[in-house]
Amino acid sequence: MITTELLDVQPNELQFTFEVKKHSTCSIQLGNRSDQYVAFKVKTTSPKKYCVRPNAGIIKPKETCDFTVTMQAQKVAPPDLQCKDKFLIQCTVIPFGTSEEDVTSDMFAKDSGKYIEEKKLRVVLTSPPHSPVFLPVNGESKQDLCYETSVQKDTLNGVENIPPPQRVADDIEGFESYKDMDESKAVKHVEELKPENNAVVLNLAKDFEELKSKLNTVDLKLKEADLTIIKLTEEKSMTTREMNMLKHELELLRKKNNMRRIMVGFPLLYACVVALMSIAIGGYFIHP
Repeated sequence: MITTELLDVQPNELQFTFEVKKHSTCSIQLGNRSDQYVAFKVKTTSPKKYCVRPNAGIIKPKETCDFTVTMQAQKVAPPDLQCKDKFLIQCTVIPFGTSEEDVTSDMFAKDSGKYIEEKKLRVVLTSPPHSPVFLPVNGESKQDLCYETSVQKDTLNGVENIPPPQRVADDIEGFESYKDMDESKAVKHVEELKPENNAVVLNLAKDFEELKSKLNTVDLKLKEADLTIIKLTEEKSMTTREMNMLKHELELLRKKNNMRRIMVGFPLLYACVVALMSIAIGGYFIHP
């Protein structure tokens, strides 16, 4: 019976910096507090909205494992940045030698009779840091608040120095004109980069063609070398066969010469022996 928690989850919530039409990512660390191998699986109430890598795995005893959650770009911000999405982390003890390919959803079924530990994480959305000039405070912008504060300060000093509304409008129009100017510069910069990009593409195509021709040349040389090797191998085998045939013929000639010598020497010896025997027999009969 397991009495202690298997995993230590840090942090205990998923915090995303929310920006419209932009991805946001956060990481969660899982620590194995037990002395056994633990398998985990991550689930969410909005699977099409989030991407989890890895969404399942194995953690060795007393070690940690991180997984990353990416929130897909959203077209509209939720009201008051309130999110009801939740994540569920399931874990269970597995035997030694289990591979990550063996970690399936059936392993975390509650009706399997195994101990399944579950931890729920909520999603928290935060707004990105912005310039404090246009942030609303009680329905009014901080720009208006600073304007009123300066008016009050001047009034208390006995000097009323209120800038005309036309000046504020000019400042706003100036801000918008700067924005348009930045966009025009960006467009101009992109247009200037297009010829450079085309030149780079042409250079890459030229280099590719040169490399392709060099590879074809090397391929032809390799084929010629293969043909030369084949020819030399055939010539070597033919030379070896001819040498073997010459050796065989030489051995036959040697055997024939030896046979001739034997045939020539045998009759002479035979005649000498017969002559000696005749002389011996004739002397015996002459001198009884």
